[in-house]
Amino acid sequence: MKRDTKYWIIVASKDHVAAGISGGFAQACHGKAAPLKRMQEGDFIIYYSGKQTMGKPALCQEFTAIGRVRDEDTFQVSLSADFCPSRRNIGFLPARTVSILPLIPELDFIPDKKYWGYPFRFGFFEIGERDFNLISSKMLQQEYAEEN
Repeated sequence: MKRDTKYWIIVASKDHVAAGISGGFAQACHGKAAPLKRMQEGDFIIYYSGKQTMGKPALCQEFTAIGRVRDEDTFQVSLSADFCPSRRNIGFLPARTVSILPLIPELDFIPDKKYWGYPFRFGFFEIGERDFNLISSKMLQQEYAEEN
């Protein structure tokens, strides 16, 4: 029996998110499989990017992509001899990036608004449908919203 749809936040730099969108995949927590295996076909993901580029100081602080898990497969790719990250197939939706800053007061997954960045330290976590609806309503392009 299929469970209810779940909604996930994945944290990655904006440059890494762009690679995922281009390739139609999600990768989380430096390529770990365990977080990705928690997702099921039909679940939604939203990427949050604290930085523009991994390892560099330029801030982003935006929700940078939104998509839906396409299937039940978690797979590995070999990027080098010692790095074989796990990935999931994602159908990304046409969306705009959205700053988190004006949304902080309304987001339930941020209990302490003064330390709003704390939940993102985990790299991958589930959010409620209300928060997903708030973020996605700001991200989804008008053409997509009218089609569905």
